Amino acid sequence: MVAEKCHFQENMVTRIVDLRSDTVTKPTEAMRAAMASAEVDDDVLGYDPTAFRLETEMAKTMGKDAALFVPSGTMGNLISVLVHCDVRGSEVILGDTCHINIFENGGIATIGGVHPRQVKNNDDGTMDIDLIEAAIRDPMGELFYPTTKLICLENTHANSGGRCLSVEYTDRVGELAKKHGLKLHIDGARIFNASVALGVPVDRLVQAADSVSVCLSKGIGAPVGSVIVGSKNFIAKARRLRKTLGGGMRQIGILCAAALVALQENVGKLESDHKKARLLADGLNEVKGLRVDACSVETNMVFIDIEEGTKTRAEKICKYMEERGILVMQESSSRMRVVLHHQISASDVQYALSCFQQAVAVKGVQNEMGN
Repeated sequence: MVAEKCHFQENMVTRIVDLRSDTVTKPTEAMRAAMASAEVDDDVLGYDPTAFRLETEMAKTMGKDAALFVPSGTMGNLISVLVHCDVRGSEVILGDTCHINIFENGGIATIGGVHPRQVKNNDDGTMDIDLIEAAIRDPMGELFYPTTKLICLENTHANSGGRCLSVEYTDRVGELAKKHGLKLHIDGARIFNASVALGVPVDRLVQAADSVSVCLSKGIGAPVGSVIVGSKNFIAKARRLRKTLGGGMRQIGILCAAALVALQENVGKLESDHKKARLLADGLNEVKGLRVDACSVETNMVFIDIEEGTKTRAEKICKYMEERGILVMQESSSRMRVVLHHQISASDVQYALSCFQQAVAVKGVQNEMGN
């Protein structure tokens, strides 16, 4: 397939291809219509019927007893950790590169007084089972140590390139948690992506978990919100914490209506997003000076490394791409990230490939001339 030619007119970008994240999607016409006609009431008082519909649907889909809509994934994870670690000085075992540990402002510690016990994440997003077990505190040392209460997993694992944790691995971690009287929480921001990629029903994939947070505004493309699921007792405690943290909103049915559309229409599009990610990754590996670990592209994320000796930097490539309407996330001076979603077409992928190829060639030549 020949990449679509990259056109550029100064000061006039006529095409936008936003690859920064799957959080950038715009509400579809069906979502906007559902939001406009949504039946609403006061959700803090527990009477919003559309919120009730969404929470009931999510609990059923995830195979849990109850669910709760929250404004964001960060709040969903924070609430979940605080419910399980209800005594200050409790400890949670989590991966050193997981989202909770890196990108959520240290909220579990600063707000909850929960100590993070970091275990090295492998390249595939897992933590070695024996290292998890070794990190569990000996109750005999409670005079000196925090008390281990919780293990957290992330599926898909974003910092590992959107890699999927298998159901077998998740079950093993769940068994370990039960063996030691601990709870298991899954940060399932992109759990539907993992389910589709693995070919495992999402309720089976999280069966071992005591709680799961699911982002509605990432892979499945709703405009706002996340849902946490768990037992009825867990959700009752979570509802109170949501209010404490300022997450209790009133007529949230207008947001939940869009999420219901996303669940109905966009889960089935995830496989196409994954295929487009692999198409982009394969094409980028044909661009001299760029490298993608093809084995890491399991879902909708692609990390692009600039090979050593290439006479350009990520910042310059991102700027060149932006001038042509392609928005890319810079991770470091030599790494970029792109994320596919349902509003990126195959034509957009080809256009991006063409511009990447030109960006490396042009910026490399300019650097040589500058030197």
